[in-house]
Amino acid sequence: MKSFSPDFAQWIRARADHVEHVLDELLPAADQAPARLHEAMRYSVLGGGKRVRAALVYAAGQACAGSGNGVAVEASLDRAAAAVELIHAYSLVHDDLPCMDDDTLRRGRPTTHVQYDEATAMLVGDALQPLAFELLGDMPIAPALVVQAVQVLARASGSAGMAGGQAIDLDSVGRTLSRDELQTMHMRKTGALLGASVALGGIVAGASSLQRRALDDYAQAVGLAFQVVDDILDVTADTASLGKTAGKDAADGKPTYVSLLGLDSARVLAGELRDAAHQALAPLGEPAACLAEMADFIVLRDR
Repeated sequence: MKSFSPDFAQWIRARADHVEHVLDELLPAADQAPARLHEAMRYSVLGGGKRVRAALVYAAGQACAGSGNGVAVEASLDRAAAAVELIHAYSLVHDDLPCMDDDTLRRGRPTTHVQYDEATAMLVGDALQPLAFELLGDMPIAPALVVQAVQVLARASGSAGMAGGQAIDLDSVGRTLSRDELQTMHMRKTGALLGASVALGGIVAGASSLQRRALDDYAQAVGLAFQVVDDILDVTADTASLGKTAGKDAADGKPTYVSLLGLDSARVLAGELRDAAHQALAPLGEPAACLAEMADFIVLRDR
């Protein structure tokens, strides 16, 4: 991982450790019946990952923090951060299945269907998704904000978001997509949940209309940047550093920003999106410093 400011490096490590603890506490115990399912849920969620989505929740909440009940906001940010990580984990478990991307390695470990079996992996995803919404429903903030949070995460997860993006991805194997078509696919498959993470932090913190617009513009840029960098890393990094099978997109004939634009132009695009993310944060001022460094983190990462 490339270097960032010492304060940010410490902050993002602390946020990752914190949400890991929150998830450990909120997931069912491994010995609670049905034990095999709960063990597999914990295997799929805990012990790995950069926790970028959770960090975006916390950073957006910090950027929009007001004078409300700090304890309630912190507890709600924890639940929102855990919720997006549960949705992300469920999507990875299902994406790795033989009927989808058919992958055997995730976060440096066997994928859930390899470690357990396909039926258990399907049930893991089925169980993680409703648990995410249960956590949002438990947030100790105004009921109207809880409803907004549920709606945001539901839209990002469904056919207009992540699931729809995966459907387009499966239909696009072996095809050449236009740049607009590729962007639409990735803004749904990857960008939607990243955008929801940013939006959730703002909702929990009671963001104003101006702040929400700035967060939306920022999320559009970093959501797409994340996927552009993923496409770059698929051809420039190795399996050991990625924790998943390198070169798989090209091997499977999937359209990517590298296959469409070339490696150098894809890198230029990632830099442009990083600049756009920084510009979007101008109305938020200094409280958005962590969001700005998150954009750097997303674009400059090497795994």
